Amino acid sequence: MEATGRSALNVCCVLLILTEVSSELIHIPSLVHHVIEGKPVLLSVETRYPLDDVDIQGTWSHTRPSGTRTTLVTFTKETTIINMMYRKHLVFKEPNVSLEIRKLNHEDEGDYHLNLNIQFHNQTGPVIKEERTVHVTVYVPVSSPVIQKSPSYAVVEDKANATLTCSVERGTRVVFQWLRDNQALGASNRYHFTQDNNTTTLFISTVRKEDKGTYHCVASNAVSQGLPSRAVDLNVYYGPYNLEVNSDQGLRTGEVFTINPGELVFFECQADSNPPNSYVWISKSRNATQVIYEGPRLEVRSYKLAQAEEYLCRAFNNVTQKQDETQFTLVVAKYLAGKEKHIQEGSTFSPFAAVVVSSVFIIGCMLLFFLKKTCSPKRVLMSIYNRPLSEQKRPHRSGHEDATEDFGIYEFVSVPGKMESAQASCRSLARLESVQDMHTTIYDVIRHNPETPSHSLLE
Repeated sequence: MEATGRSALNVCCVLLILTEVSSELIHIPSLVHHVIEGKPVLLSVETRYPLDDVDIQGTWSHTRPSGTRTTLVTFTKETTIINMMYRKHLVFKEPNVSLEIRKLNHEDEGDYHLNLNIQFHNQTGPVIKEERTVHVTVYVPVSSPVIQKSPSYAVVEDKANATLTCSVERGTRVVFQWLRDNQALGASNRYHFTQDNNTTTLFISTVRKEDKGTYHCVASNAVSQGLPSRAVDLNVYYGPYNLEVNSDQGLRTGEVFTINPGELVFFECQADSNPPNSYVWISKSRNATQVIYEGPRLEVRSYKLAQAEEYLCRAFNNVTQKQDETQFTLVVAKYLAGKEKHIQEGSTFSPFAAVVVSSVFIIGCMLLFFLKKTCSPKRVLMSIYNRPLSEQKRPHRSGHEDATEDFGIYEFVSVPGKMESAQASCRSLARLESVQDMHTTIYDVIRHNPETPSHSLLE
């Protein structure tokens, strides 16, 4: 029992040692090879055992992508047998059991398996088995890609789709990359990518403004660096967008432009659009709306503005049939005086100034008339013919009693500012006999003698 146990322990130790050694017996530097078609490839093997102390036996086989497996080489330490179908195509290299494949073609692509059995001399242990697999990919270099666009003409945003196709005549495992304005494109709700062998397609569903640009594709594979196609321009009709009114003159606050009196101001209406828009300027002053100009540039003379006025710029794209509009208010900082308006417009007065001047003139005339009526003396003439003053109870004048000498025309003048005197003078004219009795009346008597009195009047 003890001897049997020691024998089993020795076997286990040998197996452990062999397992540790087996992992270091062979080494393959590269398990994957990307090879250009027509070029050779060496499936190199490094052996880590002493050739004189072992016996070896092994095979190289090839499994195509389709799954078909073929034995290529069978070898021992003394002999090598190469499959007759591949004698001119393969080279087996002793003693490290490497395999070289000449002028690779597409059929050489696949997995190459190395099965190696190793037995050390003077050892009764089991045969060590080593297996390795090397993958070989055969690439055909990529040719220059060709790009096409459909439709070939410009498209209208929100109405049309666009398809771009990129293909190569030669190449295996080609990878395509789409770029717009040198920026890589990725899949989205509107960008759909498909690939069939050596052809890829970019489908743009419902073209928009941002799709406008220069497109090209880049084709590559593991043995070919990226080869770009020629550029193709996708022209998109869009807009108008971001409509705004600008001016280098005046002060702008929001949608209000403030300008100085007498200033000639130019306004520019701009919008992002393809093709360019047609522009219309509309005035909205005095509750009336009218088209005042057509074109992107409007000229306004400030002295023609009687008050703040609203303007509207409307942009219309004839291709997309879209339009946009924006409005602003124009205010003159200080309205012109009447004289300035006269110089600029050629008129004498504004209607308001004429009303003011007329009113002042009328009021002045009324004041002058009132002052004249108040300050002027009242004169009353009375003619006395053929009637002596003694009979009329004339005023007493000493040293004169001849009635013929009293003949003449008398003028009674009341002194202004004395209401009582004015009233007394009026009463004296109505009744002369009352004049002498009113001692408070102040008046002057002026006598006018006729040059040649008639005899009838003297009688």
